[in-house]
Amino acid sequence: MTERMPTPPRTVGVRDSVGYRAFTIINTTLLVLVCVAMLYPFVTVLAQSFSSAGAIKAGQVSFWPVEFNVDTYAAVMGNGMFWRNYGNTVLYTVVGTAIAMALTTTYAYVLSKHHLRGRGVLIGVAVFTMFFNGGLVPNYVLISSLGMKNTMWAIVLPGAISVFNLLVMKSFFENLPHELEEAAQIDGLGWFGIFTRIVLPLSKAVIATMILFYSVAYWNDWFGAFLYLDKNELFPVTLFLRNIIAGASTTATESAAAGGSAADLNPNIQSVTMILTVIPILCIYPFVQRFFVSGVMLGSVKG
Repeated sequence: MTERMPTPPRTVGVRDSVGYRAFTIINTTLLVLVCVAMLYPFVTVLAQSFSSAGAIKAGQVSFWPVEFNVDTYAAVMGNGMFWRNYGNTVLYTVVGTAIAMALTTTYAYVLSKHHLRGRGVLIGVAVFTMFFNGGLVPNYVLISSLGMKNTMWAIVLPGAISVFNLLVMKSFFENLPHELEEAAQIDGLGWFGIFTRIVLPLSKAVIATMILFYSVAYWNDWFGAFLYLDKNELFPVTLFLRNIIAGASTTATESAAAGGSAADLNPNIQSVTMILTVIPILCIYPFVQRFFVSGVMLGSVKG
């Protein structure tokens, strides 16, 4: 006779306790409130960008546009200097991020090797710069003396290495299996070959995260351009925005003569320019968001 297989016990649904359900409700409510608080400023700015100047001045705009109009969008987007500055921002971001990633990945890989002589000194030099710097005036003198003032390099080179990003990437490289590098060395690969053909392909998560960090930093930076650039045609769009907000530039308002007076368009020029500036980051972020948490966590926790 063949033995009958025992019938697996029926699974009985486990009901959540009252405390757990209360915690879930409270936690969900708090998270929703936090999301609303985070989204409210952006939604308000978006609504103001499509509202009339009178409605904005009267404080009537909150979540929805009041007296819908796109005149300011036409005025700002018809400004040649805005698009030139926009192109500058794209250029500075792409070049700066590429240089920063090249320097950060190579420096971090070197620091991840415990047998490296002078490793402690190199780490100390990097960490020292997190807490101390030469100051604003010495930096300005240095950039000017190097002949980088009024050039792209004054924007992209000073922030080429973020020590925080460097340490995160160093920790990530230290957690990679050493056996892979040993096997690659047996197959005849040198250190550069191991780095480019073994290490970098295994580091896509942290690399995508660092690209996001650097690109957002370069995209949002205006203070470096404010210090080192004197020519309007070299400004990034963030400095263009800053000048509008501070009232230091009338470029955008002068271009609005055909659509209305500058005084009428001025209140929502700030909102329109902010929306146009943030759109590229909003478009890029969803594609790298899935790497964001895993890249930071893998690089910040040492196994």
